[in-house]
Amino acid sequence: QVQLVETGGGLVRAGDSLRLSCTASGRSFSAYSMGWFRQAPGNEREFVAAIGLSDGNTSYGNSVKGRFTISRDTGKNSLYLQMDSLKPDDTAIYYCALGRSPFRMMTDSPHDVSSWGQGTPVTVSS
Repeated sequence: QVQLVETGGGLVRAGDSLRLSCTASGRSFSAYSMGWFRQAPGNEREFVAAIGLSDGNTSYGNSVKGRFTISRDTGKNSLYLQMDSLKPDDTAIYYCALGRSPFRMMTDSPHDVSSWGQGTPVTVSS
């Protein structure tokens, strides 16, 4: 059984930084892309970032480009999201996601995700 557990969310002020972590367990994830999505109250789940089998292949949603950085440690089955210059619009539940197909980069669609974490809340005050 695949399990994804996020940590690192919290309450911060605009301009601050946060680092989210996701630890995966259940099997090896080295052949799968991973990513982050977020969902604010009343909104659909939104793509934030994805990373392929190595740090060299990444993609970002337009709203976070230049401010967020995704990375992974394959040996630790861990995924990270460094969030800088946070804005109140970044307030949401952040979900760790596992890509559906091996050796293929995750797209920005939630349908391309095979497993989700339980989410960690991020609140950015103005």
